Amino acid sequence: MVERSKVRIIVAKPGLDGHDRGAKVIARALRDAGFEVIYTGIRQTPEQIVESVIQEDADVLGISILSGAHMVLIPKILRLLEERGLKPNEDVLVIAGGIIPPDDAQELEKMGVAKVFGPGSPIEDIIAFIDENITKLRKFSG
Repeated sequence: MVERSKVRIIVAKPGLDGHDRGAKVIARALRDAGFEVIYTGIRQTPEQIVESVIQEDADVLGISILSGAHMVLIPKILRLLEERGLKPNEDVLVIAGGIIPPDDAQELEKMGVAKVFGPGSPIEDIIAFIDENITKLRKFSG
């Protein structure tokens, strides 16, 4: 298992969604679990989020979205990551959460999001998913 303090996580809120209580709860819980967490704040563009991932050399990108724009913003973030040379779930583990209908969650996972966590997902499940999947990234695969 990878030492959590060596895992850098970006928690991002794309678009015009100004409600960030859940993102802050997740960021704090991940930090309390031992991860290094950077919260980018609200109303970030996909370009700003991808730039943060690159600047911070993030291992995980957690996207929190409640606005309903997930089928526009998340695919754009995935595309921008690839355009900048980062393969989702090879170079950076991409997870999402918020108000995302199950059909859309399945579609996002087909597009490259490793996992979509819905409302009420236990933080322990999110931490376990990161722990289990972070070693698949090239930089942690030894």
